[in-house]
Amino acid sequence: DPLKHLRMKKNRTPKNAKTAELIATIATARRILITGHVRPDGDSLGCMIALSHLLTRAGHAAVATADRGALGGPGFLRGVSRLMQPETAARKRFDLLISLDCGSFDRLPEPIQPLARTVPVINIDHHRTNTRFGTWNWIEDHVSSTAELIWRLARKAGWPLDSLAAEALWVALITDSGRFAYDQTTPATLRCGADLLRYGVRTAFINDKIYCSFSRITLELKKRAFRTLTIWDNNTVAAVTLTGKDFEETGGTKADVEDVIEIPRSLIGNRVAIFFYGNEDDHAETRVSVRTREPLDATALVRPFGGGGHARAAGCTIKEPLAQAKKSFLKAVDDLLAQHPVDEKLSVER
Repeated sequence: DPLKHLRMKKNRTPKNAKTAELIATIATARRILITGHVRPDGDSLGCMIALSHLLTRAGHAAVATADRGALGGPGFLRGVSRLMQPETAARKRFDLLISLDCGSFDRLPEPIQPLARTVPVINIDHHRTNTRFGTWNWIEDHVSSTAELIWRLARKAGWPLDSLAAEALWVALITDSGRFAYDQTTPATLRCGADLLRYGVRTAFINDKIYCSFSRITLELKKRAFRTLTIWDNNTVAAVTLTGKDFEETGGTKADVEDVIEIPRSLIGNRVAIFFYGNEDDHAETRVSVRTREPLDATALVRPFGGGGHARAAGCTIKEPLAQAKKSFLKAVDDLLAQHPVDEKLSVER
């Protein structure tokens, strides 16, 4: 049982830990490792960079870990060069692990998982399906991003922001809120963004880097994805696929095509958008990203496969070859759509 030590060390109730409790725990830690989920996205990466920087400036011995070879668009952030490779971090001694934006234990980078079995873990996240695997769990699934939580923690602790931390949190905030367009954008989200802008965040530069500047590898992978676009159910379901061979031939990774899911999602009338993608061995497993529109719950689709995420954006890994995985997942989609048929009276032609 990988989490046995957590229950033995501190029998936490399901209730969230308080920020004051987390701040006190951090204050007593000698060496702190900060991690996100494997293949970190903008929210996970930005929060790791910001928190490690803020703690270091506050006098703590803190370092963040991530695979610098798989960072994708947000990899331009200042602070990336200070990230420690997971394999290196696993060989060092720490007495506290802080997990950011990671929904479950098995989503931690594999080299870090043994450490997470032996030291206390602070788990900070906004995924509704978070398994609360930490010694302390601060989970708020109604907020736009983990960035909002780290910003609140910094303000509560009195850790002063600067331009590096603010830009990292800005990237985390805009990528997970869809540039303030997704459902979970609230007045608090905008207050967080407004405060970050006080520190000279280069908004136009960042927007250009993330949304307007793509490598030839990314464009080639998107071209291949477009070729696979498949549409079912009168435009309500659409999917694209990239195989392990596609990544191998282009030299790309999943981090190069984080927004490829927008290809099927942009179809008029779409209710379920799916991105199937393989790895080096397409025969071993298939990864799935999914986006839904109200009232469809994306987590209902991925939970049977051990996945998680948010109501409108979720993902999972299916331990089946690509062709079989597609059949299994599309069966789950059919079942969900049968429970939520389109109301023709509410359908509006755009």
